Amino acid sequence: MNAEIKTKMPLAARISATGLFIVEAVFRPHQIGAVLPSSQKLSAAMARWLPRDNDAYALELGPGTGSVTEALINRGLREDRLIAIEKSPKMAELLRARFPRAIIITGDAFQLDLLLKEHAPHVNGVGTVFCSLPLRNFRARVADDLAKRVRALLLPGGRLVQYTYRIASGPPKAEAHFRPILSKIVWFNVPPARVSVYQK
Repeated sequence: MNAEIKTKMPLAARISATGLFIVEAVFRPHQIGAVLPSSQKLSAAMARWLPRDNDAYALELGPGTGSVTEALINRGLREDRLIAIEKSPKMAELLRARFPRAIIITGDAFQLDLLLKEHAPHVNGVGTVFCSLPLRNFRARVADDLAKRVRALLLPGGRLVQYTYRIASGPPKAEAHFRPILSKIVWFNVPPARVSVYQK
């Protein structure tokens, strides 16, 4: 309950965060891949796969303004066990203000292993990776390389949780490196999104 109270933003702050998201989406559509932040339904569908081990680190790739991040904290993730990699400096700055005890890294998530060595050398592995990157916007080779890096970072039995807006365009590109657990469409989102869960 305390976590939920802590992470709730005032309405004015939420409007400001949404405005920032829209501006970034307009000027960096290939990078953002969405028109609005993730809905509460989509964020909750992602966060429900948070492991019960409170000591395990969780890595979020492309958190944007923190919709899924907030859901993870509300679900029970300790803020000091959250690592997020966000390419947009403005969004990363917002995330640092919202989640001051988390490790927020400004950088390219496709270089996640190098960024973690530089900014979080004490982290030897993570329990779950939550991916909000528009992987289908990237070439197959690039997405495949990211999947390999994620797999190498995950602890044994760790999970990759990702979503895509291209709900009818074939299996997600991570499938070659993980065991699929679940694939579910969240209709109450703009646009609807497919959440896919994989295990190492």
